[in-house]
Amino acid sequence: MDLARNEAKRLSLRSCSIMNVFQDAVCTLNTLQTNASALEQVKRERGHPQLQLQAMRGFLQRAGLKVDELDRLNIIHVTGTKGKGSTCAFTEQILRNYGFRTGFYSSPHLVQVRERIRINGQPIGKELFTKYFWQVYCRLEETKDAHGGSMPAYFRFLTILAFHIFLQEKVDLAVFEVGIGGAYDCTNIIRRPWVCGISSLGIDHTSILGDTIEKIAWQKGGIFKPGVPAFTVKQSDGPKMVLQERAEEIGCSLSVCPDLEEYQSEDSLRLGLAGHHQRSNASLALQLSHTWLQRHFLTGALEFSGVSPAPAFQPSPAMIKGLAETEWPGRNQTLKHGPVTYFLDGAHTTRSMQACVHWFNEIAPQHERNAGGPVVRVLLFNATGERDCGAMLKLLVPCLFDFAVFCPNITEAIATCNADQQNFNVSVENMLTRCLDNQQSWRVLNGQEEKPEAELLIGGGLPLVAERHRDTLVFPCILSALQWISQGRDSVLSDPNKCVIPVKPSINAKAALLREAVNIHVLITGSLHLVGGALKHLDPALNS
Repeated sequence: MDLARNEAKRLSLRSCSIMNVFQDAVCTLNTLQTNASALEQVKRERGHPQLQLQAMRGFLQRAGLKVDELDRLNIIHVTGTKGKGSTCAFTEQILRNYGFRTGFYSSPHLVQVRERIRINGQPIGKELFTKYFWQVYCRLEETKDAHGGSMPAYFRFLTILAFHIFLQEKVDLAVFEVGIGGAYDCTNIIRRPWVCGISSLGIDHTSILGDTIEKIAWQKGGIFKPGVPAFTVKQSDGPKMVLQERAEEIGCSLSVCPDLEEYQSEDSLRLGLAGHHQRSNASLALQLSHTWLQRHFLTGALEFSGVSPAPAFQPSPAMIKGLAETEWPGRNQTLKHGPVTYFLDGAHTTRSMQACVHWFNEIAPQHERNAGGPVVRVLLFNATGERDCGAMLKLLVPCLFDFAVFCPNITEAIATCNADQQNFNVSVENMLTRCLDNQQSWRVLNGQEEKPEAELLIGGGLPLVAERHRDTLVFPCILSALQWISQGRDSVLSDPNKCVIPVKPSINAKAALLREAVNIHVLITGSLHLVGGALKHLDPALNS
């Protein structure tokens, strides 16, 4: 009995030790968000974008890696404005179903930073993350004095870490999702991917990529490599022409994926991800995985040239199973917690918001028909950066929400150990101001132009702004917003371990409609960071 107790104690202490060292690693990683010299370097490089890849190669070398080592990873490289993450998820799942050991690098993470670097579909474990993190960080730290004190910024570091981990863990292939753009993204130090893909294009990150879809297409086409096959979904004429010109200039083939219905399958292909727009992502994934398999199993090099439609083939059982089993949280995801149903989608551009609205307008009525009584619809929204919030909110107006709730991408207003979701690049004041601007836009769009009441306070001196109209509220954090929306009717949010942030009686009085409804339907959208912060509270399994 004593031996068992001692062993349990030893394991418990070891677990605590791993957790502490892991948190130290994440906190150290977060310092790279605000490294002054790194931020200045990024600003300088925006005027000379080719310097970004030059700097990335330097950091890679300082970390003990060589660019030609990356060729061993048998990489699938994917970019796009909308759907590139889903495409990668489909592709990785398909090839994993063939028995390959897969690596998958994506961004951003929803709950824990380890989600960005996956082995065989699972976020890398805390122990391995910690070990590899310190290996890379210490090498860079030891060499920084000889390089003017420079350290790679957050995303660059994680990209280097992913390369290091995939090489050390000897994956059979690695799927890499581009961060921003393509031509000058730090993932583009990859010289010899096995196949490249471009998902749907749209307007986003205009200050970095350009203010027209043609300029953006030029950037995305920068991941093409000589002799490496490339695939894209159907694009509008302007960006399609630019991609064709980039393919000819670089010297690679470019094939346009067929509609999913064209593949030769006995039954219609079932997708694990909801939303009609996922069908083009699935088609792209089929072409990427099919081409990778061809290159893997054929001994000779394949010749690629020209621009042509990609042929529709008969998907294998592993492909069909892969498409059906793919999971990608935070994208067209539905969570039902008793009387409260959450619809989560990280749409953050006008095009992706159109797809989100289409999905919500299809699925929400299905749930409402089975409710057996009144259902209240709530929008929980936030957007960051240079997003066109007004355009996105305008698309959401026809969904007829009873309440629109706005909050910053802060998981909890009361400080907790939540290093994975800390963002030091934006102040709380700026985030709250953005929420108030979004609230004002919503009021104008709905013909409600009265000024808000005086600022109110909730526990801890944190601001909450309420409107005369019952349908708009601003909360200081995601947890306070979710708790007010659910009104104690979600058992997960009612967990005694979660701190309940007190709200003034006058604000609770506005929630009578929520308490009386048979069901509450909540659409959470506008930002993947918002969706991730919500999932941290709504899906405890993601915190393990």
